[in-house]
Amino acid sequence: MAEKYKVKDIGLAEQGRLDIQWAESRMPVMMEFRREYSKTKPLKGHRIAGCLHVTKETAVLIETLTAAGAEVSWSGCNPLSTNDAIAAALAKNGTSIYAWHGMNREEFYWCIERTLDFKPTLTLDDGADLIMTVHTKKPELIPTIIGGTEETTTGVHRLRAMAHEGALKYPVIAINDAETKWDFDNVYGTGQSSWDGVIRATSVLVAGKTFVSAGYGHCGKGCSDRAKGLGANVIVTEIKPTAALKATLDGHRVMKMDEACKHGDIFITATGMKDVIVKRHFESMKDGAIVCNTGHYDCEVNIPDLESLAESKRTIRPNCEEYRLKNGKRIYLLAQGRLVNLAAAEGHPSEVMDMSFANQFLGMVKLAQDGKSMSKGVHDITEEQDQMLALTKLRTQGFDIDKLTPEQSRYANNYLEGT
Repeated sequence: MAEKYKVKDIGLAEQGRLDIQWAESRMPVMMEFRREYSKTKPLKGHRIAGCLHVTKETAVLIETLTAAGAEVSWSGCNPLSTNDAIAAALAKNGTSIYAWHGMNREEFYWCIERTLDFKPTLTLDDGADLIMTVHTKKPELIPTIIGGTEETTTGVHRLRAMAHEGALKYPVIAINDAETKWDFDNVYGTGQSSWDGVIRATSVLVAGKTFVSAGYGHCGKGCSDRAKGLGANVIVTEIKPTAALKATLDGHRVMKMDEACKHGDIFITATGMKDVIVKRHFESMKDGAIVCNTGHYDCEVNIPDLESLAESKRTIRPNCEEYRLKNGKRIYLLAQGRLVNLAAAEGHPSEVMDMSFANQFLGMVKLAQDGKSMSKGVHDITEEQDQMLALTKLRTQGFDIDKLTPEQSRYANNYLEGT
């Protein structure tokens, strides 16, 4: 490669290294893996191309992959989520990285393509943009790629659609679908970090406000739970009957967005679907409504519709743009409709990413060992890995759990036992 990295300012490396060290102190599972696998080096000889948010937690993952023997080349999976100090620290420490905050679409894909220049044997993705780039622009790389992993809901959906059509040309492990990922990272991580982003961007009091969660999957539930804890009144909009029913039993009101838009003070979209909030919703919103997104792409809030209604626009705070509509109302869009938890805050807390990235790491190890014998398509992690990680995490927190006695195990598997 002509150059090893491209970041905003290599001079930020010292601050980035301090942030990485803080994350390391909060990610005991990953650090245990680093100590263990730096001895056996199961990834030696493998080249990993990664496309995932450049945060302090991601740096822990990257440097653990490197300690396990891998060569790594990295790009960010969102134009606004890269922490420039972290990118500088990684570059300074020898990681091949192409990422900076605020890149445009052309630069975003240029960075992804640079990570592929060293002909990876494994791919690690968040949103499937890297895998899509391989399949559409660099198909000549496919024969040497053993497999990949995918971090997030949106990416897994894309890959399952590809696999259904026979278009996915190598095995991919769905990290997102692990219980130790979606029931923790998506619920607790997204919930806390999304509100962190909203509060940093606005400094508003949440208590007493009406909060609208578009979607009640794991991310929407997490945002709603945290909103309730902060004293907000929660409204949920959904398309899935069972998800909507869960919301009602959790104490939230459920209604269509056409009605919810009239009541909300703060809106967060968490659906993975385009056009969740559109022109007619903006027109019905209260003066001063705050709108943001925590889904992977920036199409959930239809920003062109909002632009068409506005007579003026100004940046009133970092990551907070005021749109004054022709009807006199003001609507505040956070983080340009990008991921509010990463663009306006720091992303998920290190403690919860400890499990998600442990799954990523183990996924890379599994592919290095078994990928050549795995079928093309999307694969789940094993129940054994899920439970092992959860137990490891519990023990690092100082907790332990009971085990079945031999007699209880026999009872559990004896179908003749009855009343």
